[in-house]
Amino acid sequence: MKLYSVLAGYFKLDGGAMFGVVPKTIWNNLNPADEKNLCTWALRCLLVEHQNRLVLIDCGLGNKQSAKFFSYYEPHGPTLEQSLQQLGLSRGDITDVFITHLHFDHCGGAVSVEGDQLKPFFPKATYYIHRRHWAWALQPNAREKASFLKENFVPLESSGQLQLLDDGTQLFEGFSFLTVYGHTEAMMLPVLQVDGKTVVYMADLVPSAAHVPLPYVMAYDVRPLVTLEEKEKLLNEAVNNSYILFFEHDPKTEACTVSCAEKGFVIRERFVVADLF
Repeated sequence: MKLYSVLAGYFKLDGGAMFGVVPKTIWNNLNPADEKNLCTWALRCLLVEHQNRLVLIDCGLGNKQSAKFFSYYEPHGPTLEQSLQQLGLSRGDITDVFITHLHFDHCGGAVSVEGDQLKPFFPKATYYIHRRHWAWALQPNAREKASFLKENFVPLESSGQLQLLDDGTQLFEGFSFLTVYGHTEAMMLPVLQVDGKTVVYMADLVPSAAHVPLPYVMAYDVRPLVTLEEKEKLLNEAVNNSYILFFEHDPKTEACTVSCAEKGFVIRERFVVADLF
């Protein structure tokens, strides 16, 4: 198995929303905000090469929303397609797309506009989504409704390329996932066994290295106290087993290991995936 970090660009989100109850006087030193209180975040996907399969984990914002929509988030940097091209790949080479959850910044690139139709951006891929999360996204609560844009995922079902997953499923040996419920219902965190190492794709449980300390929980989370419990459990496992944590939204740090210090969990060592695998 081989891993490749694939950048789908950057975007901006409100710093207060991203850091929850942590005061700006603290978080602004970690990811400085602009004059609109927006911080820059990465849209970092992970490509898993295994035998004859190329599995893409999450797929960024995409480009089909309106100019007004994108003006709120100021997307910039390379597109997902450009980053794949840098690896010598096209969208037709991707065999599987594993979507951690259906908030627009994680699945917007799953579907594109072709003529006047919405079609899967990866024409040969099977798309994987958790069964419980799929049902949750189709009937969103008022808090999350703006994050679930049905044009990003409903066309996957009509195309016949959608496969719903249940807990305990493996895509293949060495590719499993954890299911967590604090950020949203049944978000999947891929767990990869590579060269004797365990890599966990953190999605929005711990979106960046700055979010490793337990109180750093996003205001977007529907069950923040559950997030605290899930973070603590997973970070303890990461400390005890030297897990490598891969960050989807950190603008600078791709991955790290963690340790437990007197004041709680801290970064032990930072990594670039290309240097690890």
